[in-house]
Amino acid sequence: TANSGISQGVGILSEVAPSVDFDHSCSDSVEYLTLNFGPFETVHRWRRLPPCDEFVGARRSKHTVVAYRDAIYVFGGDNGKNMLNDLLRFDVKDCSWCRAFTTGTPPAPRYHHSAVVYGSSMFVFGGYTGDIYSNSNLKNKNDLFEYKFATGQWTEWKVEGSLPVARSAHGATVYSDKLWIFAGYDGNARLNDMWTISLQDREHACWEEIEQSGEIPPSCCNFPVAVCRDKMFVFSGQSGAKITNNLFQFEFKGHMWTRIPTEHLLRGSPPPPQRRYGHTMVAFDRHLYVFGGAADNTLPNELHSYDVDSQTWEVIQPSLDSEVCAQQVHCISCLLYHELTSSWGSRLSIGRLFHAAAVIQDAMYIFGGTVDNNVRSGEMYRFQFSCYPKCTLHEDYGKLFENRQFCDVEFILGEREERVLGHIAIVTARCQWLRKKILQARDRQRQGGEEGAGAGGPRDIPGGTRASGNQPMLEVHIREAEAQPFEVLMQFLYTDKIQYPRRGHVQDVLLIMDVYKLALSFKLSRLEQLCVQYIEASVDLQNVLSVCEQANKLQLDQLKEHCLNFVVKETHFNQVIMTKEFEHLSTPLIVEIVRRKQQPPPRVYSDQPVDIGTSLVQDMKAYLEGGGLDFCDIVLLLDGHPRPAHKAILAARSSYFEAMFRSFMPEDGQVNISIGEMVPSKQAFESMLRYIYYGDVNMPPEDSLYLFAAPYYYGFSNNRLQAYCKQNLEMNVTVENVLQILEAADKTQAWDMKKHCLHIIVHQFIKVSKLPNLRSLSQLLLLDIIESLASHISDKQCAEMGSDI
Repeated sequence: TANSGISQGVGILSEVAPSVDFDHSCSDSVEYLTLNFGPFETVHRWRRLPPCDEFVGARRSKHTVVAYRDAIYVFGGDNGKNMLNDLLRFDVKDCSWCRAFTTGTPPAPRYHHSAVVYGSSMFVFGGYTGDIYSNSNLKNKNDLFEYKFATGQWTEWKVEGSLPVARSAHGATVYSDKLWIFAGYDGNARLNDMWTISLQDREHACWEEIEQSGEIPPSCCNFPVAVCRDKMFVFSGQSGAKITNNLFQFEFKGHMWTRIPTEHLLRGSPPPPQRRYGHTMVAFDRHLYVFGGAADNTLPNELHSYDVDSQTWEVIQPSLDSEVCAQQVHCISCLLYHELTSSWGSRLSIGRLFHAAAVIQDAMYIFGGTVDNNVRSGEMYRFQFSCYPKCTLHEDYGKLFENRQFCDVEFILGEREERVLGHIAIVTARCQWLRKKILQARDRQRQGGEEGAGAGGPRDIPGGTRASGNQPMLEVHIREAEAQPFEVLMQFLYTDKIQYPRRGHVQDVLLIMDVYKLALSFKLSRLEQLCVQYIEASVDLQNVLSVCEQANKLQLDQLKEHCLNFVVKETHFNQVIMTKEFEHLSTPLIVEIVRRKQQPPPRVYSDQPVDIGTSLVQDMKAYLEGGGLDFCDIVLLLDGHPRPAHKAILAARSSYFEAMFRSFMPEDGQVNISIGEMVPSKQAFESMLRYIYYGDVNMPPEDSLYLFAAPYYYGFSNNRLQAYCKQNLEMNVTVENVLQILEAADKTQAWDMKKHCLHIIVHQFIKVSKLPNLRSLSQLLLLDIIESLASHISDKQCAEMGSDI
């Protein structure tokens, strides 16, 4: 089949996208086009691996797994009847199970312990031990054992001095050569203390209790911890009546805890996972991945991902790829297993709790756990991560606003006529109200210029902010806005978010209320929702009356309603009316509060969906597709064909364009487009513009060849585009598009891809020969195909052809 021909040479994105040092002086792009096809695995694909056979080890839950080199090690747990202390090993290359070699005295059978890897050893701490079958000798432990992978030797560390209280169901991790233990259950109560011990020197090791500060998580157990960006993260867990789905981060250097807020998450965007316990969380790249656990009497099987940089959650949609080919399996026994269970090829792991997870290279491995009806599992699942560099669209536009380079509009605000600079392209793409204001101001400026009036000439703007060319800086007067809230609104237009001030502080809440008022006036639904969520989350006993009075003054009925309902709550009312602020409240508001307390209005439920507005990506997409044609100020020439564009957008996303427009802007306002020595196709150029304007990475595979070197040449913020181009080429070369990709490979001098395409053409020549594109190929490429065909025809085939003639 066509696919089998492709699978011989096609791989996927390298395990970790390489960091890129951009060299804009380098015009030779050939060296960047070696694609290094390797083992293939579809991103976001679940794969069921061979389960652990009963003769190797029992099915189990409440165990631990750790990753060391190319193997997963499983220790302890319970099989439903007994606690275990065996050590199992799963080889991820051979997909095979065995009992790990051990000597010495292992830890007593246990579950809900912790296990971490440091150097070439595994360290096991604490847990619950005893005979669960006869319900005897059950107790928590605080012992520490080391297992050396090289020798198989178990050794107990005898530590002098104070010890952490014995515990189980705690969190543990390694950072800065130390083992860190947090919270858990001591048999009587849940804990939230933290202890650490150095793993470098066994002879002088001692436990130290850490003095924590900040928003310390409540006492909890049965939760995971993970380290990312030099911080430790804790999500959910069992905390009695306080159980929540909060995510906390711990800074190792200052021993400071912070609860990560979710108030900034827009309604309609993915919420955090629901509260749960017995789940797993692992870190990979800049993401945390949460799977499984018990969530309000259910066993969910969605995989949730948290982006540490953008502080947003999402549910990962698993790949639909269910094919299992020899390339994806590393050994004969595993291949046979997959052929027998091919229906499991991409089946998502069913929900479970008290399982365990570890990461090897760019994949997560999940083993065991308790599934429906309290059954223990012996299954192993593999999940393939994606490791594309993050999209920098929002950050790039945010820097454009902060740097005030290439500004071409100045907003003159309020009675005091304070001034805020901006970029016509961004503002008109995001806000129709401001777009009309800018068009009106531009018409007035043009009329003034035609009449020869000098009043509309360029103002003296600080260096780097002068409007381009001979165009004066456009001035737009907005009487209904003050500078500070308008700056926050502008920040939203450029980045799709606002930097929230201190939560709960009256002045900061009132500022966001002013922003909310502007959002209503300017019809920015998305900003409205962000402001409402922040304000509602910030209202407390200390500021509710101030917020209510301001909402009443600004005629913000939704926020006023929220404040009134907050005040008349049974637990709040007495405290609020005893404050001094209540004494100074306006009489009409006092009357409203009293009446509402005496006779609450009926609740009104609306089935109308909340309008969350359009996003930065949606707006910039519409702008590129024609919405921004009236505001183009640069012409890009591709092989002599003009394409109008916007300087500010190009400069924000590309250091190549930024340097050009800052230093040697062409007088005629036209820029020739190439990538090194190569001129891309019109289709590939449009794909690059979509990436620049709104971060789109979807394109035909042949475009990916043209754009593979674009991140280097144009100086994009990272090599995200290249990573997607590589994946696109490796996954999507088919018989139907192989001729287009052959042409692109020849033009871009991507010799390995050209060779790969010729290989497919030769082996699928009967199908390729019927493609209409074959007739439009250049004579040289047709000769290449004939030469490749000739080199693959054997002497025997030649003889047979001769006899036929």
